[in-house]
Amino acid sequence: MSATTASATAPAADHPATATKKPDPARVRRRRRLSQWGFIAPAVLFMLLFFGYPLVRNILMSFQDYSPSTFFDGKAPFNGTENWSKVFKDDLFGKALWHTVVFTIGSLIGQFGIGLALAVFFTRRFPLNGMLRSLILLPWLVPMVVSGVVWRRILDQDTGVLNSFLDTVGLGGATPWLTSPGMALFSVILVNIWIGIPFNMVILYGGLQEVPKELHEAASLDGASAWRTFRSVTLPLLKPVITVVLVLGFMSTVKILDLILALTDGGPADSTQTLGTLTYQNSFVQLDFGAGAVVGNVLILISAVFAVFYLRANRSEGK
Repeated sequence: MSATTASATAPAADHPATATKKPDPARVRRRRRLSQWGFIAPAVLFMLLFFGYPLVRNILMSFQDYSPSTFFDGKAPFNGTENWSKVFKDDLFGKALWHTVVFTIGSLIGQFGIGLALAVFFTRRFPLNGMLRSLILLPWLVPMVVSGVVWRRILDQDTGVLNSFLDTVGLGGATPWLTSPGMALFSVILVNIWIGIPFNMVILYGGLQEVPKELHEAASLDGASAWRTFRSVTLPLLKPVITVVLVLGFMSTVKILDLILALTDGGPADSTQTLGTLTYQNSFVQLDFGAGAVVGNVLILISAVFAVFYLRANRSEGK
């Protein structure tokens, strides 16, 4: 019996089992890195083609004598800082910059204030709550050009619905909403506030849902009023959401073009000319592409500063 067992096990001794080969750690890391780049590469390629290249070309164009003839002969000689000097010395650039500041700050204050009030209002349960929130989203869903055209008809001095209503109730019906240099910018700000309220309301409403109700109950038991609870409990917890809303609102408002073009086309008397409309006017009306590139670069620089602020705010929130 033992001899048979020995003879059966002898071949196994002559041919030992092959040991499992361990993978090379360096090769595993290399494959993992390649797979990571495989996922990132399409996004990087997209950014380079559709953001990186236009940005570089815009910067180069601001230092070139770029005219319509350049499209045909391909020659655009560099002229140093001549385009920058011409733009900064132009009085219209200073006006457009000031109008951009007023338009942006006024829009942000109105959008955020009304949006926060509506967000707080809709945290209460009442019939038709969901339907009303859905209806408020409509201005946000309509294309901005369509909103501008509709509001241009509403604010028309002679045939507009708003002046007709004011005339009916005895409040005067001849207000030049879009044709007076003193009223046009104010009217454009009001329309932009109407468009931006839904975005602010939705984001702030979501932030309010994350505030623990136990803190409100504890503040109420301590005798705090509703306003004191909102100021001391809700607002501090809502600060990260407020930061994101304001930064994103700024970046979308500072470069608005289509709404102003649909409402006033930068007029009357350049009273609603902003950096966005000035870029359009220089590039596609006056065909001075170098000057248009300069104003566009100023807008890009302003947006980049607030983009960095937004990223830092998100990073600190994550920590």
